[in-house]
Amino acid sequence: MPNDSIGQRIAKLREELERHNHLYYVENAPQITDREFDSLMKELEELEKANPELADDQSPTRHVGSDLSSGFEQVAHVRPMMSLSNTYSIEEIGQWVERVRDVLGGQTFDVVGEMKFDGTSISLIYEHGCLVRAVTRGDGVKGDMVTDNVKTIRSIPQRLQGTGWPDEFEIRGEILLPWNEFDRLNAERRFNEEPLFANPRNAAAGTLKMLNTAEVARRGLDARFYYLLSDNLPFDNHYDNMLAARSWGFNVSPAMKLMHSVEEIDDYINHWDSARKELPVATDGLVFKINSLRQQLNLGFTAKSPRWAIAYKFAAERALTKLRFVSFEVGRMGVVTPVANLEPVLLSGTVVKRASLHNADIVRSLDIHEGDMLYVEKGGEIIPKITGVDLPARKPGAVPIEFVKLCPACGTPLVRQEGEASWICPNRYGCRPQQIGRIEHFVGRRMMDIDGVGEETAQLLFETGRVWNIADLYTLTISDLEGLEGIGPRTARRIVDGIKASLDVPFERVVYALSIPYVGETVSKRIARSVKSIDRLMEMSDEELTLIEDVGPRIAASIKGFFACDANRIIVDRLRSAGVKMVTESSDDDSASDRFAGQTVVISGTFAHHSRDEYKEIIERNGGKNSGSVSKKTSFILAGENMGPAKLEKAAKLGVKVVSEDEFLALLEE
Repeated sequence: MPNDSIGQRIAKLREELERHNHLYYVENAPQITDREFDSLMKELEELEKANPELADDQSPTRHVGSDLSSGFEQVAHVRPMMSLSNTYSIEEIGQWVERVRDVLGGQTFDVVGEMKFDGTSISLIYEHGCLVRAVTRGDGVKGDMVTDNVKTIRSIPQRLQGTGWPDEFEIRGEILLPWNEFDRLNAERRFNEEPLFANPRNAAAGTLKMLNTAEVARRGLDARFYYLLSDNLPFDNHYDNMLAARSWGFNVSPAMKLMHSVEEIDDYINHWDSARKELPVATDGLVFKINSLRQQLNLGFTAKSPRWAIAYKFAAERALTKLRFVSFEVGRMGVVTPVANLEPVLLSGTVVKRASLHNADIVRSLDIHEGDMLYVEKGGEIIPKITGVDLPARKPGAVPIEFVKLCPACGTPLVRQEGEASWICPNRYGCRPQQIGRIEHFVGRRMMDIDGVGEETAQLLFETGRVWNIADLYTLTISDLEGLEGIGPRTARRIVDGIKASLDVPFERVVYALSIPYVGETVSKRIARSVKSIDRLMEMSDEELTLIEDVGPRIAASIKGFFACDANRIIVDRLRSAGVKMVTESSDDDSASDRFAGQTVVISGTFAHHSRDEYKEIIERNGGKNSGSVSKKTSFILAGENMGPAKLEKAAKLGVKVVSEDEFLALLEE
C-alpha cells in the first residue's frame, strides 16, 4: 500500500473507531458487533506498528495503556473546585429557591436539574479540541494529574467532534464505575479471595489512582459531565452550554432538565427518587443550578460552595421483599453459609435475589421464619444485607429457619469448633464444592494466575474427570481440553500456556495456593520467607511454626494437620515434579531484612516512587506488618501526598510518628 494510502487508511480507522466508541459507550447504540470493532482495532494497531512515523498520542489504540507510571504530579486548578451544599427534603429546596429570589431582587430565573452521580470528581482541560490534562478534585485548590488513566476511559473523547468549542476550556464531571462492571470486578475479587469493593464510588476513586494504566483500562470506568467553564463559552446559560458539550462528544446525562417553577422541581425530585434505580450507574441525589451565568455571577459563593447550586440527597435505600427459602452453601474450606433467596427486588441499581445470612448465630438473632417479609439494605455495602423482619406480616404457624446439621453437598455431619461461629463440613477430600473450590482458588490471579481457567472452567474440568485435584492441572494437554463444551483450540492453547507460565510463580504464592486452612495471603508470605522450602515446612513442629510471625497455635495446628494427610503430600510431590516452585529462590528474597521487625505501619496518601501495593510488599519483606487503621499499636504512618485528614488527626492524638516517603526510603538505606 503506498504511503499516502496508508496514512489515509489510518486516519479513516481512527475516525471510525472514535465514532463507534462514542456510539457504544455514550449513546448506548452500537452499530457494529464487538468482533467487527476488534477487527478494525487490530488493523489499526498493525498499521501503526508498521508505520511508526504516523504515530499519534490521540489514537484509539493509545486509550489502553500498558506502562507503569511513577506517581502523580500535583497541579493547581485553573478555577477552584468547590463542593455543594446538601439538602435532604423538598422543603429545603423550596427555601433555597426563595433565598435565590431574594438575592436577585425578584428577578425571574430558571433552574437546571441534574443527576448527582456517585463517583469521583474530575476536571478535564481541552485545548484546540484535544484533551491535554485531567486533574482530580484534590483539596479543591490543587489535585492529582491523572491524564494517562483518564485517557483509558472510552466514553471520554480524546478529540472533540462537531464544531463551536472554545479554543481552551475546562469541563467537570464524575468518573464512575457502572453497576455491571462493579459486579464483574467484585466477582473476580471474590473468586481470588481479595477484599471486595465497598461501592462503585470507592472502586472508581481507587482505580483512578492506580499506577498501572492497563489495569485502569480493564476496570471499565465511565464518566458523566455536568459543568463547562471557559472565558469564551458559546452560550450565556448553563443548559445550552451542556447541550453543546453533548454535541462535542461528552456524555451529558439525558436526565438534565430545564425548569421554570418550584412545582416542576418537586415533580423532578419525585420522578427520579424511583426512576434512578433503573440507571446503569450509581447516584446519590440530584443537583439544582441557576441556569443564567450572569445570575450565577451575581449570586456568588460562600466560603465553601456556590450560592447558585444545591444538592438534594436521596434517603438510604431499603426494600421489603419475601423470603423464598434459605439455602446452605459450602465453600472451599468447608464453611457452610446460609443464604436468603428472595423475591427479586430492585435496590441501588441492581436486582437483588440473594443475601448472605453469614452464620447460624445471625439466623438465630434475626429470628427468621419461612415466608417472612425481610428488610434488605444495600447503601454503601457491597453485598445486600438483611436488617430485619416485618413481624406483623408473618403468617400464623410459620416455622423458624433452622441451621442444617448435615453437609448439604455430601451429607457429612457438620462440626463446630470451639469459639467459632461457623459450622464446617469435615469431609475435606470427598465434598464436591470443597474440591472444586480448591481448584478455583489455586488458579486465581493472586495465587498461580493460570490464564483461561475461571469458575465455570474449573467446575467443567472437575465434572468431566480431567482435574480431580490441583496437581492434575499439570497433566492437561490441548487434546484433553479441545473436546470440552465451550473450549476451542485457542482457549485450550491459552490454558496450557497459562499452566506452563505458572511454573514461574514464587514460592510464597504457591503456599497460599495450596488452600491450607487459616493460611491467608499475608501469613503465606511470612511462612515462605521464614522456612524457605516446602520440605522444611512439612517437617516443622508446632513449636517451631509458632515462632513465625503471625502464626499462632491454631494456624500451626492447621499446617501440621494439612501435611499429616497423605493426599496433600502426594499433591505436593506431583506439583514439585511438574516444576512448581517449592523453595524460595535467592532472587525472590534478596531484599528481605528485619529492618521493620515488630513494627506495624499504616500507609496513607499517594506516592511518587512506588505504588501503595509496592510499599506494602517492601514493609512485609523487611519484617513489618501493614494495617489499614491508626491505633496505639501503630509504629508509624508512611504518609504520601493527600494523606487523609482523619488519620493525621488520630496520629497526632495518639502520638504516632508520621514518616514521609523520602524519610521511609532513607530508613531502608540505613
